[in-house]
Amino acid sequence: MSLLNLPGLGQMVEVISKERNLPKLAVQNALREALLKGYERFRKTYRSDGINFEEEYFNNFDVELDLESEGFRVLATKTIVDEVGDADHEIGLFEVREVAPEAQAGGTVVVDVTPEQGDFGRMAAIQTKQVLAQKLRDQQRKIIQEEFQDIEGTVLQGRVLRFETNSVIVSVSSGFGQPEVEAELPKREQLAGERPYRPNMTLKVYLKKVFEGSRRGPQLLVSRADAGLVVYLFANEVPEIEEEIVRIVAVAREANPPSPAVGPRTKIAVDTLERDVDPVGACIGARGARIQAVVAELRGEKIDVIRWSPDPSTYIANSLSPARIHEVRLINANERIAHVIVPEDQLSLAIGKEGQNVRLAARLTGWKIDIKNLSKYDYEEEDRKAQDNVVRTVKNLASSEQDDEIDDDINEENEENEENDEN
Repeated sequence: MSLLNLPGLGQMVEVISKERNLPKLAVQNALREALLKGYERFRKTYRSDGINFEEEYFNNFDVELDLESEGFRVLATKTIVDEVGDADHEIGLFEVREVAPEAQAGGTVVVDVTPEQGDFGRMAAIQTKQVLAQKLRDQQRKIIQEEFQDIEGTVLQGRVLRFETNSVIVSVSSGFGQPEVEAELPKREQLAGERPYRPNMTLKVYLKKVFEGSRRGPQLLVSRADAGLVVYLFANEVPEIEEEIVRIVAVAREANPPSPAVGPRTKIAVDTLERDVDPVGACIGARGARIQAVVAELRGEKIDVIRWSPDPSTYIANSLSPARIHEVRLINANERIAHVIVPEDQLSLAIGKEGQNVRLAARLTGWKIDIKNLSKYDYEEEDRKAQDNVVRTVKNLASSEQDDEIDDDINEENEENEENDEN
C-alpha cells in the first residue's frame, strides 16, 4: 500500500496532546479529518476531471494514520459493480475478483487511493494545516463541554492568568488531577473591592455558564458576584447545611452596588425543621468564626443572616435586619405590597445607605416594601386607601368577568349564524 510520508508524525501527536491537554486519540482524529480535507482540496484543484464535487462527495473516503512508519494513506470504500460509472465510488467486479475470487456485485471493498508524495501539493498542505487548527479547537471545546457541563452551578478554585480588556482570564480545573482550562471572569462578575487582580492570585469562582459550540474566547464563564458563590461558601463552612439540618431558603446579593459609596452586601434567609437548632446561630458560628470565613473569602462583604418564616409579616420584619421594626402591614396580598412601620430613629437603618437595605429585603422576600415613619403614619388614611384599592380590584374583576360573558355571547351568536348559513 502507498504511504504519504509525514516525518515526526508520532512526536507531533505527542506534543500537540500535551500542549492542548487533549487525549492522543482526539489529536489523531483531528489530524485524520484535516488530512482528508487536504486530500479533497488536492482532488478539486489538480484532479477534478470535470467532476461536480457535491458536499457529500467524499463521504466514502477516509485517512489511515501509520504512526510507526510516520505517514498516512487515503482509503475509499467502493461498491462492486458489473460496469463502473463513477470511479470514485464504484469498482468493477472483474478487477476485484483478481484478488478476491469470491467477491460479488453489490458488495463493498476498501481501496487505497493515496496520491503520490509529490502530487499532494503546497495548497493541500496549507488546507490541512488550517483545518487541523480548527479541528483541534473543536476537540478542545467538545472535551471542555463534556467535562464541565455537569458541574455548572458549582464553585471551582481559580488562578489569575492574564487580563483581556475588562475581563480577567483565570485557570480552573474540574477536579483533582484534571488539566486546567481557561475561564473568563468579566467585569460585571467581578468584585470591585478586590480589584486590581494580580497574576497567580487564587480565588474561588462560581461556574455560571458553559458555552456550547464556537465562541471567541474561553468557553467557561465564571463569577465572583453570583449569589451561588455565597451559598457554596456557607455550605462549605456550616456542616448543618451540608447535612440538610439547616437549609438556605433565599439569597439576595448586591455584589456591585450602583453607587461606589455603597459597599457590597448579601442577605441570606435560613430555616430548619429541628426544634433544638438555631439556623442563624449555626451559620454565624462560635464567636462568628463561620461567617467571618465567608466574609474573608468575599473580601469583607457585609452579610446579614436572617431567619426565614412562613408568615410574611415576620419574614419581612426579619429581612430588614438590623433595623428594629414596629409593625408590618400587608396592604395588598395579591400584589404583595407591604407597609413597614418603624420608629423615626430606625428609618435610615431600615432603608439603608442609598436604599440598599430595603432593596435587598424586597428581593429576598418577593414583597414590595414601603418604609413608613411611625410618628407620621396615618392608620385611618392608609386603611381607607387600602379599602379603595380592594373595591377597585373587585370592580375590575367584575368588569373583566362581564366582558368575558359578552364575548361568550357573541361567540355563541356567531356559531348559531354559521350553522343557519350552512342549513
